Amino acid sequence: MSAAAGGLLLVHAHPDDESIATGGTIAHYRRRGVPVTVVTCTLGEEGEVIGDEWAQLVSARADQLGGYRIGELSRALAALDAGPPRFLGGAGRWRDSGMAGETSDPRLPETLHPRAFVNSGEEAVRELVRVLLELRPQVVVGYDPRGGYGHPDHVRAHRITMAAVDAAAERGWTVPKVYWTVTDAEVLRLHTEALARRTIDRLPGALPPGWRLPVLDELPSVPTESVTTTIDVSDVLAAKRAALRAHATQVSVAPSGREFALSNNVAQPVLPEEHYILVRGRPGPRAPDGREHDLFAGLPLPTGTHTE
Repeated sequence: MSAAAGGLLLVHAHPDDESIATGGTIAHYRRRGVPVTVVTCTLGEEGEVIGDEWAQLVSARADQLGGYRIGELSRALAALDAGPPRFLGGAGRWRDSGMAGETSDPRLPETLHPRAFVNSGEEAVRELVRVLLELRPQVVVGYDPRGGYGHPDHVRAHRITMAAVDAAAERGWTVPKVYWTVTDAEVLRLHTEALARRTIDRLPGALPPGWRLPVLDELPSVPTESVTTTIDVSDVLAAKRAALRAHATQVSVAPSGREFALSNNVAQPVLPEEHYILVRGRPGPRAPDGREHDLFAGLPLPTGTHTE
């Protein structure tokens, strides 16, 4: 399915972010026939590769990881039925800036690169405005001000998303609803505790060898009371798992399918719901729990959408 006007637009920093944070939501809305476009801001050139097979591709060696990750992103989006990748400014326009704090120099070498995304300036905002005016999405999803877990590219993606939404409104398209993708701290705690019990008691679904449980507050989350919207993605978890597995240089999925891990081998639960905070637009009808359960709540259904 190619990108179409209207519907849902998600802005992500690197390949794999779309599947980790919002893969269930993407699959959920595609199943309903909603047009979905994923805009990725970099190729993820500075990612840490899992295993030996593709280890030579990293930036310090062949510097070919970004190109390889285009293929991973393509396969992940296909698993979610979300169409081909779309990169902000075109593939390779901006480069992964690297994670802050990974070197003794406060100026990461990657941030000194002329194409580092953190140095993208107003051009990145203009490029995203162009996409917004082209597609006129009803709903835009981006990151919160911390970028979820503080990666400089995530923070930058948050800033350009909010700036582009404002600029697009001045040029004729006011996005009806804007959300930040987040994780509900209480839901994360419950699923992490369940994983710990399975591991301690050596029950089915325990951690794979070499993986470890997260320590308190290690995984990013937000206070439960700040979450405005929950999307039940339990019926599309097979698609989300397939998308996660497509990012094999960055993500490992446990044999149980209940958890995944990045290169740090810290287990993260594959949650049956994905969480959001509505930051622009009017909330739609709320369920008895006080939350929306549809990003399009209160909006006309996009053309071609069907209800279940």
